[in-house]
Amino acid sequence: MKTEFSLAQLADPDIAEADRILRACVHCGFCTATCPTYVLLGDELDSPRGRIYLIKEMLEKDKPPTPEVVKHIDRCLSCLACMTTCPSGVNYMHLVDQARVRIERDFSRPLPERLLRAVLAFVLPRPKLFRASMILARLGRPFAALLPAPKAAATPSLLRRIKAMLALAPNRLPAPGPSGGSVFPAVGERRGRVALLQGCAQQVLAPRINQAAVNLLTRHGIEVVLVKDEQCCGALTHHLGRDGDAKARARANIGAWLAEADRGGLDAILVTTSGCGTVIKDYGFMLREDNDFAAPAARISALARDITEFVDGIDLPAQAQRSDLVIAYHSACSLQHGQKITQLPKELLSKNGFVVKDVPESHLCCGSAGTYNILQPDIAGRLRDRKVANIATVKPDMIAAGNIGCMVQIAGGTSVPVVHTIELLDWATGGPRPGLN
Repeated sequence: MKTEFSLAQLADPDIAEADRILRACVHCGFCTATCPTYVLLGDELDSPRGRIYLIKEMLEKDKPPTPEVVKHIDRCLSCLACMTTCPSGVNYMHLVDQARVRIERDFSRPLPERLLRAVLAFVLPRPKLFRASMILARLGRPFAALLPAPKAAATPSLLRRIKAMLALAPNRLPAPGPSGGSVFPAVGERRGRVALLQGCAQQVLAPRINQAAVNLLTRHGIEVVLVKDEQCCGALTHHLGRDGDAKARARANIGAWLAEADRGGLDAILVTTSGCGTVIKDYGFMLREDNDFAAPAARISALARDITEFVDGIDLPAQAQRSDLVIAYHSACSLQHGQKITQLPKELLSKNGFVVKDVPESHLCCGSAGTYNILQPDIAGRLRDRKVANIATVKPDMIAAGNIGCMVQIAGGTSVPVVHTIELLDWATGGPRPGLN
C-alpha cells in the first residue's frame, strides 16, 4: 500500500511504525473472510482492510478522527484473526492499537460514553473495586427487566450497555484467593520457580483457575510465587486507547517481576488469562522507545508464558486411564491469533485422557474481547450465540478455554459447564474435579 507521510511525520516513531505496517498491506482481502464483524455485518469498513484505509487516512491527514472512523474502529474486537490469515504479515494489532490511542486523545465522545469508559478503566483493573461493583451489579440485575428497551442504533446507548453489564454479573462470587506475596513451595525436589500472574477480573470471578495452576505446578516440583506489588497487566486500558495508563502499569509490573527474579530467581512468568499474556508478551514493543525500560521490558516479554506452554515442558506423567468425557475446546482469540498457540492445549488435554473436539468456525471470536461485550453488546451477543451454536454441534460434556473473558461470555449462553484448560489438567493429574465456584 502506498503511503504519503511527510518526513516530519515519519520522525515520529509511531508514525514510522504505522508506515511500515501499511506498506506491507497488498489489498488482497484474505482478512475479510475471517473477520467476525465483516462476517456478521458485510460492511467493507467493518473489515480489517476497510479499517486499514480509515486509519491510513486519519494518520496521514493528522486530523481528529471523524465519528465514522470511530464507529468502525470501535467495532473491531482486536481478535487478530486477520493477522493469522494475512499472507503479507501485516501487523494489524499495532496499527489498530495506535488508532485507538489517537481516538482517545483527539476525539470527543458523548459525555455518557466518556463516563462509562472512565469507570471501566478505573474499576476493572482494581480487584477490590471490581468485586464491589459485581456485588452492586448482582443486586441491581433484577431491576434490569424494568428498564425501557433501548432503541436500535449504530452505537449502543448507555442504557443498552448498562443492561449488558448487569447481565454479565454472576449470581454469586467465590471467596477471594491468596493475596500477593504468597509463595507455594514445590512438593518434593524443586525443579523450578515461577511467578503466576494474579489477574484482575479473574481473581474476583474465578480464583479457582489460578488455584488449579498452583496445585498442578507444585505437585510437579515447581515453586509458585504471587508477586506482591504486581498490578493489572494493562491490557484493559491498553485496548481502551489509554496508552499512558497501560504503559505505567507495564513499568510497575516490570519492576516488581524483575525484583522478584533478582531475589529468588524466576524461570517464567506464567499467565492463565490469554488476553493478559498477549499484552505482556508485547511489553518489549510497547516500551521500545523508553530508554529506561526498553531492555527490561524485552526481558519480561521473553519470560512470559501461557500456562499451557510451561506445563508442556514439565513432562506430566502419561495417563493410563482414559476418560470418555467430551471436551469442546474453545480457542481464545488472544491465544490462537495473538500468541499463535493453537494445537498445544488440545494435545495436552488429549494426552491426559480427555476426548477433545474442535469447534466449527473456531477462528471466529466469541464476542468477549475485554470490554467489548459491554461497549458493543449487540454484536457481542450475536457472536456469542453463533459460538454457542457451533459448540453445541459437538455435544460436549464440558467446554474448555484459556481466557476468563471467553469463559464468562460463553457461559452466558449455555448450560454446559465452562472450565479452564488448566483445571482439567490439574484434575487429570491428581487434583479435584473442576467446580464452578
